[in-house]
Amino acid sequence: MSWRLVPLLLCLLLSGVLLSACQRAEPVTQGMVLEEVDSPQEGGAISSAPVKVTPKPEAPPRIKATAVRDPEPSKAEPRRVDWSSLELTEGTASISCELDYASLGDGEPLTALDRKSVTAALEPCAEGGVARLRYKGKVTAQFGSLVERVTRVADELQIAKRVLDIDSAGGQVEDAIQAGDFIAESRWTIWVREGAICHSACVFILSAGDTRTIAGRVGIHRIIRMSSTATTRAELNAELRVVYERVREYLERNGAATAVADLMMAVPNRSLRLLTDEELHLYGLDGVNPAQDDLDRLRLMRKCGEDFVSRRDSFVRAFDKRCKEPNTDVDALNACGLELRSDFGFPDGTCPAESPLSEFDRDTALLPPKGPQDLSTRSGARQRESDS
Repeated sequence: MSWRLVPLLLCLLLSGVLLSACQRAEPVTQGMVLEEVDSPQEGGAISSAPVKVTPKPEAPPRIKATAVRDPEPSKAEPRRVDWSSLELTEGTASISCELDYASLGDGEPLTALDRKSVTAALEPCAEGGVARLRYKGKVTAQFGSLVERVTRVADELQIAKRVLDIDSAGGQVEDAIQAGDFIAESRWTIWVREGAICHSACVFILSAGDTRTIAGRVGIHRIIRMSSTATTRAELNAELRVVYERVREYLERNGAATAVADLMMAVPNRSLRLLTDEELHLYGLDGVNPAQDDLDRLRLMRKCGEDFVSRRDSFVRAFDKRCKEPNTDVDALNACGLELRSDFGFPDGTCPAESPLSEFDRDTALLPPKGPQDLSTRSGARQRESDS
């Protein structure tokens, strides 16, 4: 090769590299660190529970952390509700007996949280058997008390269908875990509407719902230790290991993947990692709660029969395929599900209250009646879904 061609080849090579760089696809940003949080203390995932740090006897340089755990309430005797004076200072709440928030709004503000006021707010919902609690604010002990009081009164009024319509940037980790465990035993559906967020500690609330419907943004980042006694990085990491172990145990018992805790550790607390729709499904944070689904399957087999459970499973698969389109709001998701469920014989004549989206049955009475479907039509719908 002539030496005179070398400069030309180098120019062509450099031009190709530059052109390739110019034509390179934009990096995927969804699911990566997208935002900087100005003040993580305003929401976030903050841990302030006591953590005892002691060195291991066999290896003095290493540090062993032991959590100081709160005593768990007895399962034999339900915890009594504390009806002492309470005011929401970190959020706002309202109660609605309607699920159509787009047309009918969020109901009446819940400004007083004494038993009489909560009962008065929920009594209109008793006839339809549906109540929606809209909450916007931080996840704190006050939020946990709010959910507990609303649940207890709903139980007394036999309001079986409860929707927590949440919009939160997060809050206290320990308060979120305590509230989440209560929600997990209280049959709540959780919504994150379009325009709403569920960040940081709010994700623990999301994981506790029986069913989760998400149109807003769900994000995570690293837990912040407040009031720590650590003086070295090793001591702080030891404390955080204890906190993350608590988080993993909580996620596991509520049907979410423990990988969520590992993801949180990798994101600086002044940044935010949004979870994609695929990740929400993969980590068990969207749709039917896997842990609750296992329990419901056993109960429904005994109460409603094998055919009911089979149709219910087919409906859930069809809903995921047909209704969960990108940028779909919660109202549209619900409308799609309501239209779809008749293909699978729902509401079921034997178990109407157990049918998918049964909280809407009062509202669907206003829709045009659909023609009766025989068993062969329903079986055909199930077969088409399994084939697709």
